Amino acid sequence: MTSAPVLSPTEAYALWAPRYPAHAHNPVMQTEERAMLTLMPADLHGLNVLDVGCGSGRYMLHALRRGAARTIGVDLSAAMLQRAYTELTACQFNAGIGLAQGSMTSLPVLNAWADLTMCGLVIGHLEQLHQALRELHRVTRPGGIVLCSDVHPIGPALGWQRDFRHDGRRYAVKHTQHLYSHWHAACKSLGLVIEDVLEPMLDPADIPADANFDRTALDVPVALVFRLRRAFKG
Repeated sequence: MTSAPVLSPTEAYALWAPRYPAHAHNPVMQTEERAMLTLMPADLHGLNVLDVGCGSGRYMLHALRRGAARTIGVDLSAAMLQRAYTELTACQFNAGIGLAQGSMTSLPVLNAWADLTMCGLVIGHLEQLHQALRELHRVTRPGGIVLCSDVHPIGPALGWQRDFRHDGRRYAVKHTQHLYSHWHAACKSLGLVIEDVLEPMLDPADIPADANFDRTALDVPVALVFRLRRAFKG
């Protein structure tokens, strides 16, 4: 498969948003989501949950279904926030729900607001891993949980792109590869304890019969998923 033109996240999601569903809609996302939900607490009653890079709101919906008392979704893309608003208002949850536009490196959220902070398939959009994790640390209470996922670094090494179609043309979103060693170093310096790491593999049952994809993807992990905890000190 030939390479697609690479767009910045802002450019890409402005085009992608109108058709971006609020659920995992491809085999990689389905694999990543199963791992994230495995690490997410089953009971979120009474808790504040923050979704950074919330997109169309899929993880906000999961948190609300698990009983979250208050949820805030932050995204850089105004178009994706509109999609999230549409999806969330279609569901009737007895909880506080907020959406805000903002950068992952300067979140419009108070210090230590979140009991659980989520960030699914977003950090690869940023070049500076440390800056992103520093903000996730800041907005999470001491002792709170941070769930992060990203495309596994083996994917970009094999030439995979995060691509989509718009008006019959294929585009890719700019992505920066972050190795496990980079995550380890950044977490150690910030006081984020790595509690669990999953490297999920594709389930062949998720792949459509007519899919045109790199068969190597069945033999390697496709996502890197972390459960982190903000230390009480640091």
